[in-house]
Amino acid sequence: MSPIEISPRTDPLDTRRSSLPSRAAAPARPSPTPATLDLLAPPPLRDPPLPATATLRPPLTLLPPATPPCAALLSPVTAGLPQRRRRPCGLARTARVGALQARVCRAGALQGRRPGSGHRVPPVSGFFSPSALLTGTNVFDGILRNSSSFDATETNFPFEEPAAAAAASAMVLIAFVRDYIDRMLHDIPGMKVLVLDPQTIRAQVGMVSVVYSQSDLLRKEVFLVETMDNASSSRESMAHLKAVYFLRPSADNIQKLRRHLAMPRFAEYHFFFSNILKIPQIQILADSDEQEVVQQVQEFYADFCAIDPYHFTLNIQNNHMYMLPTVVDPPGMQSFCDRAVDGIASVFLALKRRPVIRFQRTSDVAKRIAQETARLMYEQESGLFDFRRTENSSLLLVIDRRDDPVTPLLNQWTYQAMVHELIGIENNKVDLRGFANVPKDQQEVVLSSVQDDFFRANMFENFGDLGMNIKRMVDDFQHLSKSSLNLQSIGDMAKFVSNYPEYRKTHGNVTKHVALVSEMSRIVEERKLMLVSQTEQELACTSGQAAVFEAVTSLLNNESVSDIDRLRLVMLYALRYEKESPVQLMQLFNKLASCSAKYKSGLVQFLLKQAGVDKRTGDLYGNRDLLNIARNMARGLKGVENVYTQHQPLLFQTMEGIVKGRLRDADYPLVGNHFQQGRPQDVVIFIAGGTTYEEARSVALYNAANPGVRFFLGGSVVLNSKRFLEDLGEAQRISKSSTII
Repeated sequence: MSPIEISPRTDPLDTRRSSLPSRAAAPARPSPTPATLDLLAPPPLRDPPLPATATLRPPLTLLPPATPPCAALLSPVTAGLPQRRRRPCGLARTARVGALQARVCRAGALQGRRPGSGHRVPPVSGFFSPSALLTGTNVFDGILRNSSSFDATETNFPFEEPAAAAAASAMVLIAFVRDYIDRMLHDIPGMKVLVLDPQTIRAQVGMVSVVYSQSDLLRKEVFLVETMDNASSSRESMAHLKAVYFLRPSADNIQKLRRHLAMPRFAEYHFFFSNILKIPQIQILADSDEQEVVQQVQEFYADFCAIDPYHFTLNIQNNHMYMLPTVVDPPGMQSFCDRAVDGIASVFLALKRRPVIRFQRTSDVAKRIAQETARLMYEQESGLFDFRRTENSSLLLVIDRRDDPVTPLLNQWTYQAMVHELIGIENNKVDLRGFANVPKDQQEVVLSSVQDDFFRANMFENFGDLGMNIKRMVDDFQHLSKSSLNLQSIGDMAKFVSNYPEYRKTHGNVTKHVALVSEMSRIVEERKLMLVSQTEQELACTSGQAAVFEAVTSLLNNESVSDIDRLRLVMLYALRYEKESPVQLMQLFNKLASCSAKYKSGLVQFLLKQAGVDKRTGDLYGNRDLLNIARNMARGLKGVENVYTQHQPLLFQTMEGIVKGRLRDADYPLVGNHFQQGRPQDVVIFIAGGTTYEEARSVALYNAANPGVRFFLGGSVVLNSKRFLEDLGEAQRISKSSTII
């Protein structure tokens, strides 16, 4: 092939493209405005300029257009090229960084991009800068930004069997994250090590563990899982492994990656970031890859932990920050809001939606998160969120946990919520090591709606129905066990051996659920929770002040009632009758202080200051709005099916208000000039301060009953009463020690 001649006045990038094989024309790119010319311009060259005619290597052959866009856009194409070598400095390096600055913002290859937006890139295998033509390909000349491969109305699961794809279609958020991890591991052949984020190890491991089991990882040839800190401290060379990094794009992680690349331990490095990378971060990685071991750098938008199909959490550690004014700890508040914005953005990139944004008027933290999210989606990364317009727009509603402090204070009586309240669930794992009479092989169990059929069918069932279903499962297993003992022929033995994995799985499920239900039954009896919960439900759902005051007083005097249950009862009474009975409320304060040695003085008063009637927006007790008053009267006349589960979270009213168009703009204003057109199709409700499993159950049941709209619930953490009170106590401690408040 004849050499390519480049004139000094010719843009090398354009010349390179003109020499490439013809393919479908990409959408026209918008010309940069004068305000952005300085930002897009490459830095000045320090080496002598190119001569009038320069002989370069022949143009690089691209992969066929049929290659999927998700197949590692940044992977080097090595056909016909010499062996990889160290990247030279000087002209090639400077031109390469300049091309990166000018082009990385246009490298988003998201599916579903709106035509003519100027940000869609043809589905080719790689981007090449002028320096790449001089020195070979390099993975940092562009970055692939992957949205999920799921359509808004059609769910596919490209790397699973058809039966698994059908099951995944109902998983939504879980299927999004699982699809991302599939795509990370599918296109990298050979033995691999998975390296996760150490700074947010609980969150990052949770993102993987809730959707992927260890056996799933082994099937993808992942034989080692490490944190970045362990990978840094080890000097052992593992050239037989390929490293797959799944990280948050934090500044600390970028610096650790620099140290990893300085002394590579693995044969190849594949970087997958769970959120949006900044251009300076890509430049740092490019400069650090001196030995050119990095094969690809991609953004996979899974910066959230998908607990259930419509429920996600961010696992923010400093969750108490939402209760404090910004002036108390500006860096802490900024960190809290930044993490919330990143998680929300990741969810909408996975959904391929840019929403209309609303927030709770009485909450400063909700307003700040909503405004910063709007700035990211409509200004800073507007091209990335420029998806195809749909008839029904999507909605993001940011609200404050303090608008409904009752729900996290109540005892729960449905399976998933009850396990979290009495024992605790963290990233779908339940730790039973602190409980007696639990088998050793069941001291840490997994409750996953993906992996456990019994749990998926019973996670929203109340405790009574759950006991009957457990008994039925045990009976079925006993029948299976008896049949397995009656092996009279070679055929019977062969059949038993072929079914043994399923037998072992059933045995593990039976043991796990029996252990959980037995332990919860013991706690219920020990703490007299049925008696306590009945009074809690009366405080939350009915209005009978005199009778409920006597009931609370009686329980405070009951020595079998624990200190935390006494505290929750007084808090629920204070929230309900804050304005109506100050004298009786003070009597309960004094009684609580004398009965509970662990009670922190002023904690109930601090709760009223944070979430009292003057601070709340919603109609928490259904006594403000005439429609809610009439609904409660009808409900009282009709009676309740179960006295222990009659409470309905405030979130249910919010969802009804959204669907029926009754959400008042005065209470939930919009951000910017973007207005809701008709009923939204996808609604993400984010609760600053945390969600509960009771609210997640309401969302799942509402989605099942209303197929025209999908609600997604997310929050900073998943609360139970213990975590809610811990956050409240920490906020009170900081407030007392602060001289600003």
